[in-house]
Parts: sequence; C-alpha cells; structure tokens
Amino acid sequence: MKSRLLLNLFAVALAAAVWLPCLHFFFRPKFADFWQENGVPPIARQLAARHLAIWTDPQLRQQELAQMQQHNPEWDFMSRTYFVLALANMALRDDTYRASALEIIEAIIENTLTVERDTGFQAFLLDYGKSGGWKMQPPRSIFIDGEIALMIAARRMIAERADYQPLLAERVAIMIERMKLSPVLSAESYPDECWIFCNTVALAAIRLSDVLDGTDHRAFLRDWIVTAKRRLSEPQSGLLISTYAVDGMPLSAGPGPEGTSIWMACNMLQVVNAEFAADQYRRARNELGRSFLGFGYSREWPQTSEGAMDIDSGPIVPIFEASASASGLAFLGAAGFRDVEYLTQLMTSLNFAGFPLKRGDALQYQTSNPVGDAVLLYALVQGPLWEKAK
Repeated sequence: MKSRLLLNLFAVALAAAVWLPCLHFFFRPKFADFWQENGVPPIARQLAARHLAIWTDPQLRQQELAQMQQHNPEWDFMSRTYFVLALANMALRDDTYRASALEIIEAIIENTLTVERDTGFQAFLLDYGKSGGWKMQPPRSIFIDGEIALMIAARRMIAERADYQPLLAERVAIMIERMKLSPVLSAESYPDECWIFCNTVALAAIRLSDVLDGTDHRAFLRDWIVTAKRRLSEPQSGLLISTYAVDGMPLSAGPGPEGTSIWMACNMLQVVNAEFAADQYRRARNELGRSFLGFGYSREWPQTSEGAMDIDSGPIVPIFEASASASGLAFLGAAGFRDVEYLTQLMTSLNFAGFPLKRGDALQYQTSNPVGDAVLLYALVQGPLWEKAK
C-alpha cells in the first residue's frame, strides 16, 4: 500500500514536471496580435471598442464613471488620461481613428474640466486630499494639473486647436511655478505628499508644450533630472522613490521605489530624457520584473525596501510577491522600451489570469476595470506620440 502511494505521488510529480513548464504555451498569444510597429494590433482594436462604446453611449459612460468614482475617484480620472493617450497614438498610427479620436478626446477633456470647475480638483482625489495640510498655497494637485495638461497636449499633437493653447500654457506655467517651490522641484499630489508618478507626468506635459508652442523649458527639465538622481533615488537600487514630502524627505508610508510608480515614470521620462528613462527601466526590470514558467509579473517593491500593501499595490501574491497593479503598469515599460520577452510574458499571464471576455468586436478582461484596460490599451499602441514630440 505504501509503495503504491509513493508510486502515485511520483507519477503526479512527474506529470507536473512535464506539463507545468508547457502550460504557458496555451496562453501565449501571437506577438503580432498585441504589438505592431505600425498600425493598431488586433487586441488593441478590441480593447478600444469597449472604451469607444463607453464614451459614445452617455448612459453607459455615466454608469461606468459613477462606479469608478464611488470605488476610487483616482481611477475615474486616470482612466480618462490613459484612454486619451491611447486614442492619440491610435490616431497617429491609423488615420481611420482620427475623427473619432478627436471627438472623444475633446469630450473627455471638456467633461473633466467641467467637473474640476464645478466641484473642485478634489473631486478626483481620495478623501485625505480633501483635508488641510497643503504646503503650497493655494491648494492644487500636480496629479490633476499634470494629467489634464497632458490630455490637452496630446489632443493638440494630433491636430492643432487654437483655444486649447492658452489652457495648456496656463497650466504649464502654474505647474512649473509650484514645482520650483520645492528643493526637489516637485509639487504636491496630496497634502505634503509628492508622487514621482504625477511629477513625471507633469514633465512630459511640459515637454509636449515646448514642442507645440516653441517655448523652452530644457533647463528646468535638465535640473529636475539632476536633482532626481541626487535627491530622489534609492541608494541600493538607484530607482526613483515613489513618494516624498515637499522638502524631498521620503515618506514613512512609502520610503522607496514602487512598481505602481516607477513603470509609469519610465514611460513619461522617455520624452523628457531618453537616456535616464532607459536607465530607470533597466533598473526596474532587474529589481521588479519577474517570470515563472513563462508567465511574467512585477513585484511592487525591490527586495531591499519592502513596503506595505495599499490601494495602489493591491493584494500581494505570497511567495512570488507579485502585484496585479504593478504588473499591469509594467506593460507600459515593456512595450515602451520594446522588451519583447517581458512583454510577451506579461501578456501570457494576462491571458491566464485576466479571464478575457470577447463580445462581438469588443474585448474586456473580467478581472480588470476600465482604468486597467485603458492602461493596457495605451501600452499596446504607444510610440507615435512620443516620436512626434522628439
């Protein structure tokens, strides 16, 4: 009896040893289905169909945005930004998307500006952003200013719209003025809380404004990079830290780099300083990028600076230390830096754990939400906007 049990256990172990390494092949998509240097790949078209439906159907849009606003107002806001960036790249990749992209981008910008005007920028912040404690007066969030500026700039990169020029110029001037109030050239996203995610978005918007309007903020951008290397980098990994006070001191809640910040920062910095962006990506790939049996994922923190789970990181998978949120944002880095191996591994994991559901021409990942799908869509079509800016 004992020998039979041992034999059965051996058979199970042998089968696992043979089949587990092959499992990823059942979920690994064809590379051309999710990435193309020119044109819009099929998976991106299917993801776009879902978002196009949301923004062209007022009832569906209201339903989706209300759900995200109730759960997390940041997601409501960021889903707009990522979708605008995706549409801008799609319009530059495929002219058949141009008319609809311009119409929807303008609808998103106008709706966002209306919410900001009628209820204040805090409408898109978590509750603690609605309290006092802002170091810079009057209170403003670089999170809101940066992404609105980037949306406006992206719209103008497709085709000029004169009345958007002063809107962008005003917001850029405000951002730079406030960033210069900090010794680390960073403005608050939340009260006395600066995020590398938000400040690099602002830098990208400033860079696009220079391209569009002939202004020159190269000295400021250069100073920011120098300061970041010296004051905002973790010594062990060399990665940019995720969050810090206005004076540059790392915050106890998040003292080091985080996957949910650094992958986005790498993406934004590509248009600001390509060399520094590539260096940060290499470091992030080494510290956070992981794969297991052909399935790719991202850690939220380097092993040298473990953090605590929060709304950004989401649940952390034990043993692997994988973060779904960081893994989703890792698509931005892998696609942006043409890391074919890692991008393919991430897509394989998404097909395995994301439970893709296709209805007609639209694709939705059931374990995701509109902001997660918008991140993925932007990741899979990015490139032309940054190239045009360069």
